Amino acid sequence: MSANWISLPSLLVACLTAALVASGCGEAARFEAPAASQRTGAFRFFSPQSFWNRPVRGETPDARSRPLVERLAEEAEAEQEAEVGPWINTSSYSVPLVRVGLRQPTTQVRLASPYDEPGLRRAFAAVPLPSDAEPAAGSDAHLVLWQPARDRLWEFWHLRRTAAGWKAGWGGAIRQLSDASGAYGPSAWPGATSLWGASASSLSIAGGLITFGDLARHSIDHALALSVPNVRARFYALPARRTDGVAADRLALPEGAHLRLRPGLDLSSLELPPLTLMIAEAAQRYGIFVRDRASTICFYAQAPAPGADPYSGPGGAFEGRTPRELLEGFPWRDLQVLPMRLRHFKRGETPAGRREART
Repeated sequence: MSANWISLPSLLVACLTAALVASGCGEAARFEAPAASQRTGAFRFFSPQSFWNRPVRGETPDARSRPLVERLAEEAEAEQEAEVGPWINTSSYSVPLVRVGLRQPTTQVRLASPYDEPGLRRAFAAVPLPSDAEPAAGSDAHLVLWQPARDRLWEFWHLRRTAAGWKAGWGGAIRQLSDASGAYGPSAWPGATSLWGASASSLSIAGGLITFGDLARHSIDHALALSVPNVRARFYALPARRTDGVAADRLALPEGAHLRLRPGLDLSSLELPPLTLMIAEAAQRYGIFVRDRASTICFYAQAPAPGADPYSGPGGAFEGRTPRELLEGFPWRDLQVLPMRLRHFKRGETPAGRREART
């Protein structure tokens, strides 16, 4: 590994320290790396049995795998040619992870949505959201709030701070996070439904996120989340619960599709940059889930606090390259689509069609 990569943990410590100093004392917003977990040895959101955390075993690829992957690879090559992607979302259209303590005061987050969702309104009635929390840049305005002491998580879409207080367009809440699946449904929270969640698929946006902790360990020990431009309309694949897909093309991937790099591929022979190799290793061991629609193919990495960026600059995880340059050698054509359990999605069932996670 390069000297820059070896120095990354110290850079992360400096960045996270700067973030905490900037946010003040007490229970202010903290954009932190997750702490170590006694159960797993390295913190991962959700249950060890969650689809986000289970290694891929000996599944045979879906019968439709080859043409689906071919179409995805063509999209990746077209984006490289146009110099617009594929991408890794960090500060913009990504996910700030705000960790709060047990004593953090609660506030109401008003649900600014035309959809009558009493369960979600109750879940947002008393949220330990700090007044200085900052949603991600970009129109999605995502944010994940994590309270380890109560084993709870809240996630928001279109989160904004107004003179009347916090408002969000949609989102979700999970209690007993360490036992959760990572997809929304009735077990997530009292009154929860499969329509909850800040993504268009009802897969939690905390799932598949490349965190500061992953960077510090030089290892991504969970599946990855991916968005693609052409998402299949009217169908989704479990574990997704819904879709905002608009593509009539049967070779468009549905949200919820699970991909992996073929097991026999020798990743060490590809001479990938360290971060790209980490992504490829996770894709081979745990796989990749399609969780949203975006303007380009993109992975998601934890959004840094202002002035504390572990990705760019000297010693950063990107090593002075753009995400597009990092992903230039990613072996898209060696992906496989695992068996899909497709479900039909009824139009008008949810506000998911309003959501688009652009890069």
